[in-house]
Amino acid sequence: MHSCSDAKTSLLALLNGVKRFNTEVFPAKEELFAHLSKSQSPHVVFITCADSQITPSLITQTEPGELFILRNIGNLVPPYGEMLGGVSSVIEYAVVGLNVSAIIICGHSDCGAMKALLLPEKGHLDQMPTVRTWLRNAAAARAALGDIRDEDVGPEKVRNLAEQNVLLQIAQLKTHPSVAAALARGTLFLQGWFYDIGTGEISVLDEQTRKSLSVKEAIKNLESEQS
Repeated sequence: MHSCSDAKTSLLALLNGVKRFNTEVFPAKEELFAHLSKSQSPHVVFITCADSQITPSLITQTEPGELFILRNIGNLVPPYGEMLGGVSSVIEYAVVGLNVSAIIICGHSDCGAMKALLLPEKGHLDQMPTVRTWLRNAAAARAALGDIRDEDVGPEKVRNLAEQNVLLQIAQLKTHPSVAAALARGTLFLQGWFYDIGTGEISVLDEQTRKSLSVKEAIKNLESEQS
C-alpha cells in the first residue's frame, strides 16, 4: 500500500514535469501546438494496454497529433453491440469523424491482464469483478491455448496468449459497422503488434498465417505492395 507521503511525492514529480514542459518542451514545439490547438488529423488509431510500461508515442517515435490513442486493460475491443461505450465510441469517431487510415492493436510482454487470464486466482480477479467481466472479451484467446498447468505459466505462455489476444481483438474489431464499411471501401488497414518491453522489439502479427514478422519484414512487405 502506498502512503499519503508517497502520493504527494508522486504528485510533486508530475507537477515538476509539467513545469519543465511549460518552460522547455512547449517553447521548442510552439508552432506544432499552435496548429494542434485548432484541429487534429491523426491517421492511425493505436489501441494498447493501459499498462504504465507502454508509451505509444515513444515506441512509434510520433509527435502529438499523429496517433489517436485508445488504452484499456488488455487492449480489448468488445464485439460491436456487446459493450457499447468508450471503446466503440472511440473507434466510430476515429473512423467516421477523423477518417483514420489504419488501426493498430498492440499487446505486450508481462501483461497483467494476460497473466490474470492464465492464473485467475493469483490475479485476484475475485476481488475485481469489473475487471473479471471485462476480461471475458479475451476468453476465446485463452481457450485457444487449451489446458495449461499453473506451474507451466511463464513469460512464453504470457506472450502466446497476448499474441492470440491481439488476433482475436482484430477479429472483434471487424464487427464494428464503421470498421467493416471502411474495410469494404479499402480505406482502412488493420494490423496487430506485440511489444517486448525488455528488448524493445516490436513483432507484427500476420492475421492470415497467425505468425509474427519482424518490423523489417513487415516494412519490406508493405513496400513491395506499394511498388
